[in-house]
Amino acid sequence: MKFFVDTADVQEIRDLAATGLVDGVTTNPTLIAKSGRRILDVIAEICDIVPGPISAEVAATDYETMLAEGRKLAALRPNVAVKVPLTMAGLRTCKALADDGIKVNVTLCFSANQAILAAKAGASFVSPFVGRLDDVGQDGMELIGDIVSIFDNYPLFRTEVLAASIRHPMHVTEAARLGAHVVTMPPAVLRQMVQHPLTDKGLATFMADWQKTGQSIL
Repeated sequence: MKFFVDTADVQEIRDLAATGLVDGVTTNPTLIAKSGRRILDVIAEICDIVPGPISAEVAATDYETMLAEGRKLAALRPNVAVKVPLTMAGLRTCKALADDGIKVNVTLCFSANQAILAAKAGASFVSPFVGRLDDVGQDGMELIGDIVSIFDNYPLFRTEVLAASIRHPMHVTEAARLGAHVVTMPPAVLRQMVQHPLTDKGLATFMADWQKTGQSIL
C-alpha cells in the first residue's frame, strides 16, 4: 500500500518525507487556500520534495477550462497528477489528459458506478471519500471493498483505488485489509499510526534499565 499525505503544508510534507514513509501528496482547493500561497508555487515545491505523484486539482467546472488548467498544472513537473471532479466534464477531461500520457486523479467519488466510469476514462487514481460517506450514515469502507472487487474483475483497468477522506488510523487498517492501493491521510493521522501506549511503556522500561548499567554505545 502506498501512503500519500493530504496537505499543502510544505513544512509538514518535508518533515514526513524525511521518514521515507511518504509515497505521494494530495492537495485540493481548500488545502491550497489554507496555505495562503499561489497554487503553482506550492505544487512545484511539493513536487521537488516528494518524487511520487502529487495531486493538483483544477478549479474550473467546464471541460475546456479544466483541460487548459490540467495541462498547465501537468507542465509544472513530471510527477504532477491532475485532479478532476467526478462529473461528466471531469471524466471527459480525464480521458483527454490520459490520452496525452498525463496522470489523472478523479476525486469526489461516492459510488462504485462512478469509480467504473473513472477507470474507463483512463484515470490513474480514483478517490472514494470514506469519511464523508460515514458522515451521512453510509459505510465508506464498504465502498472501498466494492471498488477493489470490481476492478479485480477487469485486468485491463489500471486505475488505483485511492482511499480518501481518512479520519483515523482504523480507516487506514481497513483500507489495507480491503486491498486499496493507496491511502491519503492528514499528517496527524500518519503520526497517530506510530503511537501505542505499550510501545511508550516498553521503551520507558528499557531506557530506565539501560541507565542502570552506566554504559554508552558511542
